Amino acid sequence: MDIPALIYKNRFGDEIDFRNRMWKTLCEDFFQRYVPQTASVVDVGCGYCEFINHIRCAKKIAVDVNPDAKKFAKVGVEVIISDSTDMKAVRDDSVDIVFMSDFLEHLTREGIIGTLREISRILRPKGRILMLQPNIRYCMRDYWMFFDHVTPLDDRSMSEALKATGFEVTECRPRFLPYTTKSRLKDFAFLLKAYLKMPFLHRIFGQQAFIVAEKRG
Repeated sequence: MDIPALIYKNRFGDEIDFRNRMWKTLCEDFFQRYVPQTASVVDVGCGYCEFINHIRCAKKIAVDVNPDAKKFAKVGVEVIISDSTDMKAVRDDSVDIVFMSDFLEHLTREGIIGTLREISRILRPKGRILMLQPNIRYCMRDYWMFFDHVTPLDDRSMSEALKATGFEVTECRPRFLPYTTKSRLKDFAFLLKAYLKMPFLHRIFGQQAFIVAEKRG
């Protein structure tokens, strides 16, 4: 097992049940509103497929460099083991929604731009990126607690990168979810449904940004 895969396993291997419950709630109570059930969806940097397993849509594709992703994908999810800058198994202009969670901070700036350009290639015109991203403005103290974080990002720099690669930001919530499942809020996962309905709590606990961007043209 390579180092990134081993780090991911050590970090989340004992949280699989918890994270599946968390993502089921996040998909049902929040992300589903952005994803038509007729949509073709690609989850880039899918990890253990928590999002793509729970979102309801017509076609599901999970992309990751870690072969372990195949072990966690449910029936109906196509898993592509590939770098995010070269998703050649996905056709041009064939995807409605691309989802990314806690992914781009693991890449260099060149990797981020390459990934966004590749996403632009596979998205249909007016297709959308849904992005959940640690916001260093609000989690600076703990941003580097993870060995594989490479590039510091906030909602403003991420919006700038999106615009530079042919996207229009249509929604930006600088503070949405807590930074990590390893926070003290992990013990209150059963309150997630209520948290999602109370935006004033997002302004207190939110350290991740949620951004929606549309492919221009």
